[in-house]
Amino acid sequence: MQTLRNECRAVWSARSLVWVLTLREVAARHAGTAVGILWPYLQPLLTVAAYYLVFDVVFSMRLGNGAPTHAVGTFLVVGALPWMAFCDAVSRGMNSLIEAGGMLQKNPLPPVLFTTRAVLASGVIFGPLLLLVALVYTPLHGFRGAMLAMGPLLVLQLLLSLLIGYLLAILAAALRDTVQIVGFLLSVGIYLTPILFPLTMFPENWRWVLWLNPMTALVIGYQQVLLLGAWPPLSVWVAGSVWLLVVAAALSVVVKRSRDQLVDWL
Repeated sequence: MQTLRNECRAVWSARSLVWVLTLREVAARHAGTAVGILWPYLQPLLTVAAYYLVFDVVFSMRLGNGAPTHAVGTFLVVGALPWMAFCDAVSRGMNSLIEAGGMLQKNPLPPVLFTTRAVLASGVIFGPLLLLVALVYTPLHGFRGAMLAMGPLLVLQLLLSLLIGYLLAILAAALRDTVQIVGFLLSVGIYLTPILFPLTMFPENWRWVLWLNPMTALVIGYQQVLLLGAWPPLSVWVAGSVWLLVVAAALSVVVKRSRDQLVDWL
């Protein structure tokens, strides 16, 4: 893990530069549009609003027994928004080194800065939206102490997105097919996460498949906090920590082995 510690030191030493680059990336995503910087916030917000309008207001669809809530739209929003945040952070993190290839070839900057910038830019957009949803859901259960679990859950998701994004960024630099494969996995991953259905509706013998998705633990955690006002069970923290350690170990090996060739691949 010494390799990862060195990467963390590089990010911390250049934290001011990373923050400036992050804000510039957020502003650049929709530069030149009439609404400007509001677009990154409006798109996911309007999407989850559409879920609520269609499923809860228009069709009044209901989930069966065992679900944390019976309103389909209300249930869907809690998992869909974190999933959008994860997909955005991982996708942009994965492409970060390829997009910064020209700059990295001319300047001896640590590559990790560019992946960190891309993932943090997603965090700047989706973090406030997730907190806004948390406030909107508070009347469902009253403001209970379990709401404090939102902080660790958001930090866990940010760290997991950063590690996965950096790991995929190096793999994508070495093999461009990685972008296509991961894009497909992210498009089908929502069906292997308890976002569209409660965990109890998935066949019991096949539930282990859901835990192969790193977002399953986090989505269950968000559902517990926002829908039930309950602290996430121990399994959520254990599964999230295991994913963090596994990805960190894989990233450490990949960073160490790619150090001399990474810039040439770009």
